[in-house]
Amino acid sequence: MGFADNLKSIRQERHISQEELAEIIGVSRQAVSKWEQGSSYPEMEKLLVLSKELNVSLDYLMLSEIKSTENNKTLSNNIIVPTGKITIKSYDGKSIVNCYKVLSSHVMFKAKSDEPKYWLIGVNKGALWGEKSIVLGWYVDEEKIKKEMDEISEAINKGVIVYELKYAVNVKNKMLRVKIDER
Repeated sequence: MGFADNLKSIRQERHISQEELAEIIGVSRQAVSKWEQGSSYPEMEKLLVLSKELNVSLDYLMLSEIKSTENNKTLSNNIIVPTGKITIKSYDGKSIVNCYKVLSSHVMFKAKSDEPKYWLIGVNKGALWGEKSIVLGWYVDEEKIKKEMDEISEAINKGVIVYELKYAVNVKNKMLRVKIDER
């Protein structure tokens, strides 16, 4: 398989019509049709946009197979390019956030022994007035939140698109304070 077959296959796997892909890329449907027929190729800028929007590497898009430098093994064609974004469900399960940035911080008040000391905040660019932040999770100590941040970073670098919090504690709201829920 080459570029034309790869593009068509990826587009169909993602249930995207030629017209929808053309709109995403900013070209005509006829241009996408010609690319899939192999009668023309997109400009480099369009290839980069295709790679990003379809979440595949340029190698996967352009080549029929990928060779590893180690032992010259053929790798799987399911190569994913990190987008710098990840989807995370909030601690209460009420929000799912497509984050492009994740921040950790001490809570704003002095935490008591039955309260979390840190919170993890997800940031996305969806709001009309700029960034939108949401609390993703609450943490009892710095070690747990650092571990969570490291794993989220690793997931983003590997191209994982969904991450489930592992080290956050269950909490409940009580008298305008957040308390650790020991269920």
